[in-house]
Amino acid sequence: MVRAFRHRNFRLYFGGQSVSLIGTWVQQIALGWTIYELTHSSLLLGIVSFAGQLPLFVVTPFAGVLVDRWNRHRTLIVTQTLSMLQAFALAWVVSMHMLNVWNLVGLNLFAGIILAIDLTARQAFIVDMVGSGHDLPNAVALNAFVINGGRMLGPAIAGLLLTIVTPAVCFFLNAVSYVPVIAALFAMRVKKPVQLAEQGRAVDDLIEGIRHSLGFPPIRAVLLLVALVSLLGMPYAVLMPIFAAEVLHGGAHTLGLLMTAPGIGALVGTIYLASRKTIRGAGIRVVAGAITFGTGLIALGVVHSLPLALIALGFVGLGMIVQLATSNTVLQTIVDDDKRGRVMSLYTMAVMGMTPFGSISSGALAHHIGVPATFFIGGVVCIAGGILFATKIRILRPMVLPIYRRKGIIPEIATGLQNASSLLRSERR
Repeated sequence: MVRAFRHRNFRLYFGGQSVSLIGTWVQQIALGWTIYELTHSSLLLGIVSFAGQLPLFVVTPFAGVLVDRWNRHRTLIVTQTLSMLQAFALAWVVSMHMLNVWNLVGLNLFAGIILAIDLTARQAFIVDMVGSGHDLPNAVALNAFVINGGRMLGPAIAGLLLTIVTPAVCFFLNAVSYVPVIAALFAMRVKKPVQLAEQGRAVDDLIEGIRHSLGFPPIRAVLLLVALVSLLGMPYAVLMPIFAAEVLHGGAHTLGLLMTAPGIGALVGTIYLASRKTIRGAGIRVVAGAITFGTGLIALGVVHSLPLALIALGFVGLGMIVQLATSNTVLQTIVDDDKRGRVMSLYTMAVMGMTPFGSISSGALAHHIGVPATFFIGGVVCIAGGILFATKIRILRPMVLPIYRRKGIIPEIATGLQNASSLLRSERR
C-alpha cells in the first residue's frame, strides 16, 4: 500500500503536504463561514468562490505549457511560497478589520492564479518523484490519501477553532503550515531537470496538447466525465455553510462536522485505491465513483438531520475520490511524457476549472429553489454521466491496453514480458 515511499523525494513531499493541506482546509472552512456571516447570501458565497476558481479555468491550460517547459521542482517552491504570502495577507486583512466582499474577491483571484500553476506542476511532478512505471498508481493514490487526510482533519479543526478564536487565527495558521512543504521541497535531491518541451510558440504548444487530449478517445472521455461531475456535483461544498445554518439550524461546529464527513469517506476510498496492485478495472472504478458520488448528493438533498447528512456526505467523499483519483491515474499512465504538463493541466481544469461556473450557477439555483433541491439535481446528473461513461468502456479498453503493455504498468503483463525475455536469452545460450 505504500510502495511509492521507496522514493525519498516522495516521502518528503508526502510529509510536507500532510501538514500544509490541513492548513488549507482550515482556511477554506473559515473563509466560507466568514463570507456567510458577512453577507448571509448564497449568491455572494458563489461569487467569492467563483473569483478564486475562475483562474483555474482560464490560466490552467497555459500553465500546462509552462510546466512542460519549466523546472517543476523550482516552480513548486515559488508557488508554495506565494500561497503562504497570500494566506498571511488574508490574515492581516481580517485582523485589521478591513474585511469586505471585494477584497476577499481580489485575494481569492490572486490565490486562484497561483493555484492554477501549482496544481498542474504538482500533478506532473509526481512522475518526476516516482517515475511512470509500477509505482505511479500507488503514488497517485497516496497523494489522494494525504489530500483527503487534510480534508478530514482540517474542517474539524476549523470548526473547533472558529468557536474559540477569530477567523484571522485560522488564516495565520494556514500561512505557517506552508513552511513544512517548502522545507521538504528544498530538501529534495532532484537528479536532473525535467525534460523540457521543444521551445515553440506557447499557443502552438497549447493547441497541440488540446488536440492530443481531445483526439484520443480515452483521454477525452475521462476529461468530459470529470468536467461534468465538477460542474454540477463539486459545488456542494460552497453551499455547505447555508445547509448547516438554514437546513440543519447549526453553527460553525456543525459546518466543521459536515465538511469532515466527505474527508472520512474519501480516506476510505484512498485506502482502497492504494491497496490495488493493478490498474485493471479502472474504467469500472471511474463509473462506480461517479454513481456513488451522485447517490450521496441525492441523499443529502432529502435528509434533514445531521447524522443522516454525515452518512450521505461520507458516500459523497468516497465516490468523489474513487472517480477522481482513478481518472488521474489513467491519464498519468497513458500520456506521453512530453505532453504530461498539458494533459494534466486539462485534467486540473476539468476538476477545478469547471467548479467556478458550478459555484455561481449552484449559488443562483439554490437562491431560487433551495439548497436541498440543488443537491438533488446535481446528483442525478452525476449518475447519468457515470452510466453514459460505462457504455463506452468496451470501446475504450482496447485503445488503452497497448500503452500499458508498452510501459509494463500492468504487473501480470510486465511479468510475462520478463519471462519471455528470459526464455529468449536461454534459447540463445
